[in-house]
Formats: sequence, structure tokens, C-alpha cells
Amino acid sequence: MATTPTPAKPVNAPLKKIITFYFRFTPSYSAIGYWARRIFWGRIKGQFSGQTWLVVGGSEGIGGAAARSAIAGGATVIAVGRDAAKLQAFQASLQGPGTLKPEVADFSLMADVRKLLDRLQQQGVRIDVLIDNVGIQKRDQIITKEGLETSFATNILSHYLLTTGLLERGLLSPQATVIEVSSGGMYNHMMVLKDLNITGEGYLGVRAYGLSKRAQVMLAAHWREQHGGRGMEFYAMHPGWVDTAAVGRSMPRFRAMLKSVLREHYQGADTIVWLADKRPKQKQVEAIWFDRKERPVHIYEHTPKSTATRGQLAEYLAGWGKG
Repeated sequence: MATTPTPAKPVNAPLKKIITFYFRFTPSYSAIGYWARRIFWGRIKGQFSGQTWLVVGGSEGIGGAAARSAIAGGATVIAVGRDAAKLQAFQASLQGPGTLKPEVADFSLMADVRKLLDRLQQQGVRIDVLIDNVGIQKRDQIITKEGLETSFATNILSHYLLTTGLLERGLLSPQATVIEVSSGGMYNHMMVLKDLNITGEGYLGVRAYGLSKRAQVMLAAHWREQHGGRGMEFYAMHPGWVDTAAVGRSMPRFRAMLKSVLREHYQGADTIVWLADKRPKQKQVEAIWFDRKERPVHIYEHTPKSTATRGQLAEYLAGWGKG
């Protein structure tokens, strides 16, 4: 007697989405993608003597790797971090003709950003390369003592305040290169301004992070529109999946699953250093650079349906900055 085969249980939607995600992006965003593309790249000359770099989040991880390359190339690097001990340890580890100048500031606080700007102005510095690298992802909602959601304050508002402050005070050189270190996490999110500084019920750490990273890409394009004609270059990039301490803290399962193929810090920083060295022409006003190539800013159908323009984003951030 024939029996009716038992139908296979359907894969639930969340699990299917996760499997599709890792299947699609792991070969590209991990170290596998880095080494596959690296075969076709030329060497970075890395001759940065006479330049001054400002690297925010520059004492470890991707920012630290970029700072290390700049110092190896002869640059003076102003590395900003919130932990003086980490900055001192990083400074002691460096070798090369360049020099490091540590600056302590907590970029979750607008007051600290403004104090840093005051110090830089008093020192009379002229920044040739600005790397807006500092960023965090929090699973739990944390409100700063200034009343802001921490990832919003750290990942985007502080970047806006620092960069516009440097522009307004004339502290960027006429040929300055500004690099926003975003993330592939921005691809999942369209811009919704009212959710950038979301607090209370409805908070989701991964969404807060993704929105701030989308905002970085839009902000780089806004600055390109406003100031690019003066000889300055503004880029957004993403480093791929890098084995940083921040990833370990915020996404322990992700790190445990992919640790063997996550990128090393210098691999994540490669495109940052390459952009600073080559200053390539960007075809689109809004783009994101990944592994030394200009990439589109949307890969899903829903994300172009943004509720805000780049100019509106800048106005929104300016409003918080006046608070």
C-alpha cells in the first residue's frame, strides 16, 4: 500500500532570511572577499609626510589601524578616544616617522566635541585628512546625560558637529579629505528622521545603529554637494565585517559564528587609507566605497523610499546641535 510522503516542514521566515543574508554577504564582506579582490590591487604609496590626520576613535580597531598606516607614512595623527590609558598604550606601540598626538573626548557628548574643537583651534591645526570613525552599537537603550540616545549621539550627531565645526572654523585644509566610516548595516534601513534619536518604547539597537550608518552616507553626500567644489573630497565607506572589540560586545553570536573569516583591523582600514592616498573621483554624489570601489547605496527595494532628503537630515542634526 502506497503511503503519502510527509511534507517537509517549511523554513520559518526569520530563519530563511538569516540563511539568505549570510549566504549572500559572507563571501564578499568577510576576509574571503578582501583576499579575492586584493589580488588585483596595486600598492598604496602611503606617503603622508607633512599631513595632519584627525582620527576619531583612533586608539584601537579600524581607526587605530588607519592611524598606524598614516604614522608609518610620516603623518602627524591626532587620535581621539575617550580612554586616556588606551591612547597612551596605542602611542607606545607605534613605530614610524610620523607622530601621534592623543586627545581625550567622549563623542557621545556634544560638550566634549565642542571642547575638542576649541582645543584644536587654540593649537592652530590644519587637518588634511579627517576620519569620522567612532561608532557603537548598543543592544540596550542608554540615554546620555545630555538626554540623547547614545548611538545617535556617538555615530552621527558628533560627526556632524565635528566636521561642520572644523569647516566653520577654517581648520580643514583647502584640499582636505573627509571620510565617514559607515557600515554595511545601513543597507537594511531607509532614512526616517524621527527614529534617528529614538528613545522609550520601540527602541531596537540594531535599527538605531543602521539608521545612524545610513545617515553617515547621506551626510557625506550633503557635504560633497556643499563643499566639494572647493577642492575638498568627502567619502563614505564601509570596512566589511571586521573582528573588532565593538563587534564582540554588541554581536557576540555573529562573532562566534564567523570569527574564522572576519577581517583583521588593517583589512577593514584598507579602503580608508586608499581613499586618503588616491582621492579618487566619485561618479555619484551619494555613494559608499567598499574594497577600493565605489558602490551603490541601495541594494533593497524599500530603502530608496526615504522620508528625508540629505538637506533635511543636515537641518535635523543642526537643530540638535543648537540644543
